[in-house]
Amino acid sequence: MFSIILAAGWPIWPLLFASIIAVALIIERLMALRRSKVLPAGLLQWVIAEYRQQGANEAMLNRIEAESPLGCVLAAGLRNVGSSREIMRESIEEAGNMVVHELERYLTTLGTIASISPLMGLFGTVVGMIEIFGSQSPTGTNPMQLAHGISVALYNTGFGLIIAIPGMIFWRHFRALVTSFVLEMQLQSVRLVEVLHGERKV
Repeated sequence: MFSIILAAGWPIWPLLFASIIAVALIIERLMALRRSKVLPAGLLQWVIAEYRQQGANEAMLNRIEAESPLGCVLAAGLRNVGSSREIMRESIEEAGNMVVHELERYLTTLGTIASISPLMGLFGTVVGMIEIFGSQSPTGTNPMQLAHGISVALYNTGFGLIIAIPGMIFWRHFRALVTSFVLEMQLQSVRLVEVLHGERKV
């Protein structure tokens, strides 16, 4: 592996740095965007049952908020349970915007790395081509410089694609996951508002 890095020349180092960041972000988002962590099963039913038993006290709201991103949205609605339906919906939307921001954390960085990695690889290719042309001289071709230029061009192009392809796959996967989470949180928050205003049972 180290011999490949040496053969690829100095343009490979930014690509290696980008790949380390991309892997770290993918692992972090895989852990943070687990369904059980974002949308715990049965949380809405538990919140409604707790509210009917003891009302919306501060200790209960803090416990719900600490539960999950969905808990933060539901707690925002419960904090305004005595207000009108419109105010409850507005408070839920405000909390939802903050939750979406947290769910989308680092996705822009991951998407940027996936987008620029082929360009960084192309830059390495250009550097390699410059070395190839530099190997030509009036007295003939320098085989070592020619071979090194070809290595720089090919390795950087390949490594850029190796970073970009999984990076783009995971970026699209996480975006779709966040979208589905947001939709489900909206449905559950609307259900909470309707239950608290007596428009439906559960």
